[in-house]
Amino acid sequence: MSVLKVSGLTKNFGGLSAVSNVNMEIEQGELIGLIGPNGAGKTTLFNLLTGVYDPSEGTIELNVDGKMTSIGGKKPYVISRLGVSRTFQNIRLFKELTVLDNVRIAMHQSVKTGVIASILRLPCYYKEEEEIKKRAMDLLKTVNLDEHAMDLAKNLPYGKQRRLEIARALATDPKILFLDEPAAGMNPQETAELTQLIHDIKDRFHLTIILIEHDMSLVMSICERIYVLDYGRLIARGNPEQIKTNKRVIEAYLGEDA
Repeated sequence: MSVLKVSGLTKNFGGLSAVSNVNMEIEQGELIGLIGPNGAGKTTLFNLLTGVYDPSEGTIELNVDGKMTSIGGKKPYVISRLGVSRTFQNIRLFKELTVLDNVRIAMHQSVKTGVIASILRLPCYYKEEEEIKKRAMDLLKTVNLDEHAMDLAKNLPYGKQRRLEIARALATDPKILFLDEPAAGMNPQETAELTQLIHDIKDRFHLTIILIEHDMSLVMSICERIYVLDYGRLIARGNPEQIKTNKRVIEAYLGEDA
């Protein structure tokens, strides 16, 4: 069953077409790679799919309760509530808050306690706060950060900040998770641990995952299908073996006739 369908998606900035006529169809539970040379339009495509940018042309449809629903042009918070979450190429944590509070904040959209109950500190407020704290700690345990719950986010090593960003994205209870260069800046051991983590959260939370990544060993080992962008256009799609031997992909990366 399709969970996301993109048709003719285009984004123009003045006279520049950053994404041009992209078509994609993602099935539920897939782990998809999105690759391409620097400047190919990968992050722009993510920004379109998550509501950061409005499309210039084309449609984006998300499966909502079994019905394909247009989300093109909707605000990021609306798309998030429909089950789409993401991380960013440049880490965007609340660095002066604790690791635990970074995850708790992401759960605000599921809070049921009203303003009055919160102001008056009624029993239902404390009960829900305790439930949120427990859920947040469970997510931190999933990414092996529970021992750092009360540390400030800025004091975490780089690799653990990446894990915290993933935990915060999971806190919105997504069905599609977009990961923008999750292994950027990581050493080989951290990359291996991240690879295992992506597998684990995909299976545990029954997620569809789409990732941008320049580490080809990670992409080829983990992704079931791969889309390749070059100058904003989709030039190839297929499984890892098909992509590794695709002449257009080789030419795009090497800058010469394959």
